Amino acid sequence: MLTPEILLIVFIIVGVVGRVSIISVAASLLLVMRMLNVGRFFPMLERRSLELGLLFLMVSILVPLASGKIEARDMMKSIFSPLGIITIVAGVVATIINAKGLELLQMYPSLLICVVIGSVVGIVWFGGMPVGPLMATAIAALIISIYEKFHG
Repeated sequence: MLTPEILLIVFIIVGVVGRVSIISVAASLLLVMRMLNVGRFFPMLERRSLELGLLFLMVSILVPLASGKIEARDMMKSIFSPLGIITIVAGVVATIINAKGLELLQMYPSLLICVVIGSVVGIVWFGGMPVGPLMATAIAALIISIYEKFHG
């Protein structure tokens, strides 16, 4: 029988074997919390962890601006360039698609293991970057909606 503890151990192993330490650390933290019987914090973690992760991602993106590595003049020039405009449009599209990915994960939380497996494969065999399960499920949601239009 697959208990939550066994599944978390599987995630730890997958993270170690796939050299994706963030998966191993997250699964280890949750396993320790289960073993310490502090599962009452899981709902709060579920609600706030995505926001916290996005906060740290945004901080890492803004550090070059705050440290002076990127000057305001260069940033403004970039915003109004063709590449900047394309990137702004891509950001808008990504956020819309990410919302669909979040809906997909909420409807089918068991798909998370598929996202983790895909992320590990992408990292190990294709040199990918694990930017998060939300974008992966967003892409999955987009592909699923296209599939359903033609086969649904």
